[in-house]
Amino acid sequence: MVDLRIENIKRKEAIIFTVNGKEVSAYKGETLLAALIAAGYKKTKRSPIKGNPRGGLCGMGVCFECIVTVNGVPNIRSCMTEVENNMVVKIDE
Repeated sequence: MVDLRIENIKRKEAIIFTVNGKEVSAYKGETLLAALIAAGYKKTKRSPIKGNPRGGLCGMGVCFECIVTVNGVPNIRSCMTEVENNMVVKIDE
């Protein structure tokens, strides 16, 4: 996947986490949603009623459209969660 981050910004240490078994790079201090978007992931879940793909909408913890499973814990708001090294993330594909 292509890294969509702005190149000229000074970042903290690089870390690795997995999304559905694939390694993704991120930087300490980023939200999980920001790291997912930078890695090219547009959707995080599917609508429980019709199964339509959903993704981050508000980016500030209000809408719950960005929920994912983190380290086996479901319904985590990715916009409110700081990415961690070796974090295991499951998104609906």
